Amino acid sequence: MTTEHPPADGSIPNGAITSYDDFRHLRFDRHPGGVLVITIDRPEVLNAANERLHRELSEVWAVVDADDEIAVSVVTGAGRAFSAGGDLAMVERMTTDHAAVLEQWRDAGALVERMLSSVKPIVAAINGVAVGAGLAVALLADVSIVAQSARLSDGHARLGVAAGDHAVILWPLLCGMAKAKYYLLTADFVDGPEAERIGLVTKCVADDRVLDEAMEVAARLAAGSRTATQWTKRALNRWLSQAAPAFGESLALEMLGFLGPDAAEGVAAVRERRPPQFPSAG
Repeated sequence: MTTEHPPADGSIPNGAITSYDDFRHLRFDRHPGGVLVITIDRPEVLNAANERLHRELSEVWAVVDADDEIAVSVVTGAGRAFSAGGDLAMVERMTTDHAAVLEQWRDAGALVERMLSSVKPIVAAINGVAVGAGLAVALLADVSIVAQSARLSDGHARLGVAAGDHAVILWPLLCGMAKAKYYLLTADFVDGPEAERIGLVTKCVADDRVLDEAMEVAARLAAGSRTATQWTKRALNRWLSQAAPAFGESLALEMLGFLGPDAAEGVAAVRERRPPQFPSAG
């Protein structure tokens, strides 16, 4: 196994990221048989996505696809979380800065579109809490293995914005419209066993088995026919591409919401650890 480390300077290259060396918040570990482990690496903030990490999560899949030595990737989180969603400072900037909203509109759309168009299979090892952009990566993976103690939530309604990102394009197909509406409208958390029961994830296992199980699945896929796995993935993702108009609308409505008073109150409530009092609630 070899490990590749990101640069220390934190700079974001102009244009698309084309090398593993360009990433700061993702760590890469090569394993035998063509399996690459991608670790979301901001454990001090539960792997929350700031602007840079959000960009990296949209760019990494093309870099993996271009790597002929890799057949399958496994994505997981450092420490005790998969990813706790959007960094609060980033979200707060979006409530006052139109340019920040435009940047996240672009990157959130790119994350979903590029994961769906990626060639090689992706396995998620959901080792802890997954919210927002982190949950998008976890559930857009082709196979998702979740820990029993993990808790999943789209989370947007809790902030006072529409469920955008991956939710509208993915949840109804995974777990049905009734469950999708309930969890996206309430922003309730779903634990690992319930996520498996409703079909939101592939499989729930004991906490200490999550990465091992994901690696076993990845090794099986890597040892198989690459054309068979890649073309099957491509064809299945056509089901999701049919929901592209709904996805585009949900993402636009989410971003519009960030510039409204409810989102400002949602962020304040999170900071002050109190229930929100949304202006639109009357």
